[in-house]
Amino acid sequence: MADYLPNDAPSIEAVDIMQEEFDEPMPNANVLIKDVTIAEALDVKQQLAAIDGVSDVTWLDDVMDLTVPLEMADDEMLSSYYKDGAALISITIEEEQEVAVTNEIYDLIGEENALTGEAVTTAVSQQMAGDESMYAALLLVPIIIIILILSTNSWVEPVFFLTAIGVSILINLGTNIFLGEVSFITQSVAPILQLAVSLDYAIFLLHSFSDYRKKVDDPTTAMKLAMKRSFPAIIASASTTFFGFMALTFMEFGIGSDLGINLVKGILLSFISVIIFLPALTLMFYKWIDKTQHRQFIPDFKGVGKRVIKLRVPSLILVLLLIVPAFLAQSNTTFIYGAGEHPENTRAGQDAIATEEIFGQETPMVLLVPAEDRGTEEELVREIEALDNISGVMSYVNVAGAAVPPEYLDESVTDQFYSENYARITIFAETETEGDPAFTLIEDVKETADSYYDDVHLLGESVTLYDMREIVQKDNTFVNIMTVVTVGLVLLLTFRSISIPVVLLITIQASVWINLAIPYFTDAPLVYIGYLLISTIQLAATVDYGILFTENYYKLRQEMTALEAIKKTIDDKLFAIFVSASILSSVGFILWITSTNPVVSSIGLLLGRGALLAFIMVVFVLPALLVIFDKVIEKTTWKANFFKGK
Repeated sequence: MADYLPNDAPSIEAVDIMQEEFDEPMPNANVLIKDVTIAEALDVKQQLAAIDGVSDVTWLDDVMDLTVPLEMADDEMLSSYYKDGAALISITIEEEQEVAVTNEIYDLIGEENALTGEAVTTAVSQQMAGDESMYAALLLVPIIIIILILSTNSWVEPVFFLTAIGVSILINLGTNIFLGEVSFITQSVAPILQLAVSLDYAIFLLHSFSDYRKKVDDPTTAMKLAMKRSFPAIIASASTTFFGFMALTFMEFGIGSDLGINLVKGILLSFISVIIFLPALTLMFYKWIDKTQHRQFIPDFKGVGKRVIKLRVPSLILVLLLIVPAFLAQSNTTFIYGAGEHPENTRAGQDAIATEEIFGQETPMVLLVPAEDRGTEEELVREIEALDNISGVMSYVNVAGAAVPPEYLDESVTDQFYSENYARITIFAETETEGDPAFTLIEDVKETADSYYDDVHLLGESVTLYDMREIVQKDNTFVNIMTVVTVGLVLLLTFRSISIPVVLLITIQASVWINLAIPYFTDAPLVYIGYLLISTIQLAATVDYGILFTENYYKLRQEMTALEAIKKTIDDKLFAIFVSASILSSVGFILWITSTNPVVSSIGLLLGRGALLAFIMVVFVLPALLVIFDKVIEKTTWKANFFKGK
């Protein structure tokens, strides 16, 4: 995830400087070996160093002379490396070697020992991305087929839907080769999200085709009429989703751009597939649809509108009571900025628990300061050691001693701590990798170091997450505003109305706020990337329900009163919206259930819940708003031509 931070982020600049100045990189994994002597631990250290892809291994012998009895060693330093007969060895795994190296280490250390760290998170994510996407698809496709069979009158029609969108998904995945690389989050989420969001386009077209087949004998003429009738709804739905996803590409944090570009490509390809490929496919094999007709499994929703509209006042009151607390709560949720914790039922999760039980929380950071005089460095180290949540500090001045000139020692010792321009100080924090204590400590360390030096750089997983927090919080406001504005403009052009876009955006945005407020009220931390993406994705994807509903209501309103038009719209469109929402919701919940990656799982849960909430808002709240603001809508819509009778 750090790869997606901008190059001018402080932690990225610090990494670049350290790579230029020092040969030894910062450790990105820890190996826990239980029940070992010092000699046995040193043997394991040598075996780890021999693994291809491990560039550096650090343990107790690098910070103290092991010929000196352990009883004479500094307890604080010793307990960071060797405690209760267990050794904690720090290693650096080379980039792009994570999967192969972690598997080799697992073979070396066996089930009883543990491997933790950033590199492990990367390896797990890479391994799971492809496997879990396939598993999710295998679960999801049968569910979608069942939903589509229930919603159509032909056994073959669902195959046409899935073929049209499936072709566009394959092309989208194939065109990623021109991007060079994509995130594992994009690989896990984008194809399934594309299927769920754009399946509506195919449903709109084939439902219209089915209607015209009853009126027109010639299938080609029926398809032409169906394309003409469904095109406005398809282009409006595709445009709102397209521009909503386009907003993600403007995020400074690169993961938004990565996912946004994939989804924008996907929507465009799905639209082209439905407008060009699906009509050709349908006309070629329409006889299959005729031969595989079946009875309607779900009865018509006639008369439902009459009952739903009676609830318009309670629905509005409930939403008015919820909307302000939801808006305030959704921005005050406890956020996780990284990948989150590994589930306890995974090897990575169990290893993290095992390591913490013996050595506690320990998060390393590296501080680079100018290599000036060792007296100033010693004062800084003492002040850092006195800070809260610091378990230890490793620097030249407290390993070799400030009084010992570096020239007197072997280069293998001094090169760990000094380059031509910088002194390297490793700080061990007793905090999680993120959260208020970790981020407060980062600020304290920076402030302390700044009081001694003008040129200070801090790096480490916690520091990267700190930068991530600063950047994505800026992105949030910009992306949300851009999404609302672009979707609003599409709605404005679609309905040629000032008030209808406002009514639709209030309806869907309220469902977004309620969805994102639930983690606050349930005291469940929320992965911030999920929060940021879903606030855009839910609005862009579910506003289609409102468009379909409002477009039908708008046409009927030109022939009948507001109440009659709204009742008939609910009767006519409730089922179509339910099918769309159930598919998107199924996609979300399947991602949530199948993914062990906290980011993907979080996006899935929010998407599944968001689709259901959007469905409820469109069915119960939107009708109430359309009826209550009927006069306002008429006056603020160009050539409304509303029915004047009673």
